[in-house]
Amino acid sequence: MFDLSGKAAIVTGSSMGIGSAAALYLAKCGADVAVNYRKHDAEAGALAEEIKKLGRRSLAVKCDVASHDDVAKMVETVLAEFGKIDILVNNAGVNWDGVIWKMTEEMWDTVLDIDLKGYFSFIRAVAPHFREQKSGKIVNVTSINGLRGKFGQANYSAAKAGIIGLTKAVAKELGRSSVNVNAVAPGMILTDMMADLPDDVKQKAIDETVLARLGTPEECASVIAFLCSEESRHITGEVIKIDGGQYI
Repeated sequence: MFDLSGKAAIVTGSSMGIGSAAALYLAKCGADVAVNYRKHDAEAGALAEEIKKLGRRSLAVKCDVASHDDVAKMVETVLAEFGKIDILVNNAGVNWDGVIWKMTEEMWDTVLDIDLKGYFSFIRAVAPHFREQKSGKIVNVTSINGLRGKFGQANYSAAKAGIIGLTKAVAKELGRSSVNVNAVAPGMILTDMMADLPDDVKQKAIDETVLARLGTPEECASVIAFLCSEESRHITGEVIKIDGGQYI
């Protein structure tokens, strides 16, 4: 575990999957954590309670990351509750797959608004605070499909590639304020959503890895926590793959 005692964090899309694992891991490291969600009220509330049982402060905030106003209000709420923000983990995302000749404008806009604009909105909202306190950690969850592209996922791959460019640009802009900005790029991870995939799809992903297995949300969470810690203070603008060698 890394020492995040006294730190205050926001983790977006944290009611389930990688986001939930990351929020709980940060709390176990000592951070107070604001849980962001859009639809899964019960899961978000249960996670916030679990974090509180660890002796940390937590609150679950319903916020549509695609709404710039919602994001600004959530950041204000967290600042009022915690008094500060030290860590932002951008994780919220959706898929809406389709080959490019069948992809609608709605499919494109929905994925880009959540998976890319949502990251921009949260970074923009916390940046003035991070610049004023001259410290902060931002970790953006992208995907190996933002590095290599994926058949049937032009919108998702474009958004995830955009996150990588956003990460590098913001790392340059906030570096003089001692803010570290990095990204993690998971391969296929065994989340609740992935559990329902056909076995042949999961096996194909396993066959692509060199470790012959899929990753877990907790394995992503530990890398995210490292990038939120002082142990990573000289790392910025980087993209770390968490994919068992699925994309080499």
